Amino acid sequence: MKGLILSGGKGTRLRPITYTSAKQLVPVANKPVLFRVVETLVEAGITDLGIVVGDTAAEIRAAVGDGSRWGAQVTYIPQAEPLGLAHAVKIAHEFLGEDRFVMFLGDNVIERGIAPLARHFAQSDWNAQIVLTRVEHPEQFGVAVLDEAGRIVRLVEKPREPPSDLALVGIYMFDSHIFEAVNAIRPSWRNELEITDAIQYLVEHGYQVYPYVHEGWWIDTGKMEDMLDANRLVLEEMEPRMDGYVDSASRLSGKVVVEPGAEVINSTIRGPVIIGEHTRIVNSFIGPFTSIYHNCEIVDSEIEHCIILEHCRIEIDQRIENSLIGRHVEICRSALKPRALNFMLGDYSKVGVLGNSR
Repeated sequence: MKGLILSGGKGTRLRPITYTSAKQLVPVANKPVLFRVVETLVEAGITDLGIVVGDTAAEIRAAVGDGSRWGAQVTYIPQAEPLGLAHAVKIAHEFLGEDRFVMFLGDNVIERGIAPLARHFAQSDWNAQIVLTRVEHPEQFGVAVLDEAGRIVRLVEKPREPPSDLALVGIYMFDSHIFEAVNAIRPSWRNELEITDAIQYLVEHGYQVYPYVHEGWWIDTGKMEDMLDANRLVLEEMEPRMDGYVDSASRLSGKVVVEPGAEVINSTIRGPVIIGEHTRIVNSFIGPFTSIYHNCEIVDSEIEHCIILEHCRIEIDQRIENSLIGRHVEICRSALKPRALNFMLGDYSKVGVLGNSR
């Protein structure tokens, strides 16, 4: 089997982070989401990978390379515009050929991986398998309707009135008959070739399409809140590890990972937390569900339930929580008077400010 990873799209829901970075490269527990997708496929024995790329192609290529670090081989497939998931399948036909394949959205994180599913599909005579899960807001997703026997009856893309709570999670398995489907369907009202329409075509034309209802957690990391949720879930699963330096005045509790070259000085860290390579934590409190990426400096600060990307410096005597902080950000209190807040913020930034405490 081959793997097809979709890493195009503009990531508008994660702006301003995605003005300067691909959304698939935002780290969850200090590992880019796209890397987690590659690892999930390789763990399932799928090492011949095609990655569909768009405007952020250069950044994706630089980060992933040829795939050799995972024992994989990567082929990049340019998509001029994000015209739908079925369009991505269509333009990948030359790479996929007649092979069975797994299609995986590059910004998804799923519990327990897909190895048993992939093996079962590879050995079956099924034409397609789709992964579903129950969600609170199915109107935000493609939705599947099953009959009493658990077979797929109908699929609808982002319905205003969802016919079920079973959402497509962004993991699909197909044989070559999917190309018949993607070439037969027409663009939707969104001017996109919808993968739900292509799967519906397979159902209506008698092909064997089977659902799998995933019972574990799954996160579509499209928004900041989703990133923080995914970060929390992954941190809870990690094993403690100490590869950096922690001085005798510091206190660590719970699951804490201190990566190589990191330093923790006179600080309290309450896990689950991961501290990235060559990051310094000084006179600070780092609370649960926090990931601090590489080459950061946190001084005299309190941080909890946050994702902080690389090369940040934070030195402020107010607590920061429930935040996603981009690369090369500085948050420091000015020593000048009169006391005032001083910002330089990009488009779509969000800042929460405490009331006047003077």
